[in-house]
Amino acid sequence: MSKTGLVIRREYLTRVRKKSFIILTLLTPVFMAAMFVIPVLIMSSKGQEMKKIAVVEQQGHFFKGKIHPTKYLKFDYLENVRLDSLKKHFDELGYYAILYISPKISYIPSAVQLISHKQPSPEVVTYISEVLKKEIERQKLLAYNIKDLDKILKSVETDVQLQTIVINASGEEKETSTGIAMALAYISGLLIYMLTFMFGAMVMRGVIEEKTNRIIEVLISSVKPFQLMMGKIIGIALVGLTQFVLWIALTLVLVTATTGVVMHNNKSNKTIKIPTNLFSDNAGQALPTNQANTKIIGQKELSQAERILNALKSVNWGLIIGAFILFFLGGYLLYASLFAAVGAAVDNETDTQQFMLPITIPLILALFIAMGTFQNPESQLAFWGSLIPFTSPVVMMARLPFGVPVWQLIVSVVLLFITFIGTTWVAAKIYRTGILMYGKKPTWKEMWKWIRFRNY
Repeated sequence: MSKTGLVIRREYLTRVRKKSFIILTLLTPVFMAAMFVIPVLIMSSKGQEMKKIAVVEQQGHFFKGKIHPTKYLKFDYLENVRLDSLKKHFDELGYYAILYISPKISYIPSAVQLISHKQPSPEVVTYISEVLKKEIERQKLLAYNIKDLDKILKSVETDVQLQTIVINASGEEKETSTGIAMALAYISGLLIYMLTFMFGAMVMRGVIEEKTNRIIEVLISSVKPFQLMMGKIIGIALVGLTQFVLWIALTLVLVTATTGVVMHNNKSNKTIKIPTNLFSDNAGQALPTNQANTKIIGQKELSQAERILNALKSVNWGLIIGAFILFFLGGYLLYASLFAAVGAAVDNETDTQQFMLPITIPLILALFIAMGTFQNPESQLAFWGSLIPFTSPVVMMARLPFGVPVWQLIVSVVLLFITFIGTTWVAAKIYRTGILMYGKKPTWKEMWKWIRFRNY
């Protein structure tokens, strides 16, 4: 076995046997699985507490019976009550909140209040707002004396759930989910950022520790500095890959097991009933059934939980995981070589601050560009950020779930690994000189001289 291989083996085995590695490897999949499963469990939850809301109108009873109860909301319409007195005792009467409606609501949107002791959930606020909005619109339309207006409004009331379909180069159609794409972009970009920084800093701390303990002097007597540096970088990279593969495997097991239970408990065989006269041409004539609703009647009505699970199944996990490994390796190797150079140049972690800033700025910038990529993955900033090697590992992973041309993916990977070769050459120059320097704080000028040295 080569000397570099021995260093790799030592670095790998030393770290994978640590308790911290084992604990982090086991706990992280639980956290990652929770991010996928908890939203599904929340949407399929049946244990939500019933909330009673007291409805008080200042004048008249225009909204009485118009705010219909839901599975978890009940509305009591109170008459002849004093609002000030009710505010003091509504919780004692078993009410979650008071909905106070002013007669000015028809022309002042804010003339309605939801009074409670706790911050109401967005679901409650949205439901009440939408119901009041529709009722006010209905009452304004009634002023035009349109015959059978209620029946007309009820017949045209429609719920729309937008499906996104992507057509690939071969013409194959596949249903996707923008929400799932955004979640994947955020998680994968953030993971690349965190892992690159975490394992890169691990390389730096390892070099500083060996240098401080004077172990490095013994190692250098039998191993060349470049072999030692590459051994540490590759060894820790393998630790990261091992951890990542275990995370993916354990997360898939947890997600599959949990979602299987959720799917079993949420099976729905409801059929959507669509009136044939709902679909008509411009002349108002009903379309034949085979043109209008043949493909709709008989389909299963999917719950939100099932929609999320179906969207997860439609993701090209092979591409996502493969690209993640490539960009993690490229980004880690690029930054780890620079971290190793910094660790070799200083005597303790306190002295690393002046050299860490130029290294961390591109990583932080990449994270900010990735956040903007969620909203506009085709922007010029996202495009160049995914090609420039110092930002591409994070930004490209943020763009990938939204679809990236193959040539851009290839160019990004090639540029990343070419830049890694360049940074390794620079880091090796600094490492060879700095690894045996003690007691003196290096400056940028001195490090530039080390890079220019030809003989060691």
